[in-house]
This record gives sequence, C-alpha cells and structure tokens, in this order.
Amino acid sequence: MAVSVTENAAREVASIVKQQDLNAEKIHLRVGVKGGGCSGFSYLLDLTENLRDTDETWEFSFAINGAKNGDGDGEDAPDASAVATDESFVVRVVCDPKSYLYLNGTEIDFKDELMGRGFVFNNPNASTTCGCGSSFAV
Repeated sequence: MAVSVTENAAREVASIVKQQDLNAEKIHLRVGVKGGGCSGFSYLLDLTENLRDTDETWEFSFAINGAKNGDGDGEDAPDASAVATDESFVVRVVCDPKSYLYLNGTEIDFKDELMGRGFVFNNPNASTTCGCGSSFAV
C-alpha cells in the first residue's frame, strides 16, 4: 500500500515548494520515522531532491481546480477525462524501506484549524498516538 497524501496536504506541499522557490519537477516529499517522541516513534517530513535506489516512491497528481487526476498507482480516476484539459500539480512521495515498515498505508493530511495548523498522519499501523499527533507506537 502507498503512503498517500490528501489534496489538502498536496496543496500545502505545492505552496511550500513555490514559497521556497524550489524546482517542483525535482522535489520529493520524503516521509520517514525516527525513534523518539512521547510514544516511541516520531514522524519526519522533508523536501528533497535526493533519492536512494531503495526508496519506495509514489506520485499523486491533482487538478488545479480541485479534482484528483491520479491515485498514485499510475491509473487515472474514472472521470479523469472531465479534467484532462485542466492544469495539474504533482506531489512525489518517497520513503526509505525501514520507515515504510511503519508507514505502509498511511495517509498524510493537512489541517488548518483554529487550534493550529499542520500535517496529520492517519497511520493504520499505530497502536497509540500522542496528543500532539507527531509520535506513535506500534
């Protein structure tokens, strides 16, 4: 299963790439985990141009008008023809093999709410998560 991004997360990543004047064609969202945090593991997010031979990679394409063009597995959405002429933006996600063991099937979302804003990990492998949402246990 892929490590996927929601449209909200993809739009935030695209916004950060644009704000930092990075080359969107070369930039990937690196997702990972490291030991630590209040629950045992912490999530990592980084923008990188560097890929490793062993990395898992996925590509997600979203239409500028909000319709999703692809789901990361190379197949078009059922009514992709309706948005075929629209401009789109692409978010490329990469994950190292060790982190992928803990992140398999995880969906990355972005929340912008009154109490705060940030990336949110919906990880089906996490048995517990901390209150801040940035660490988990398996």
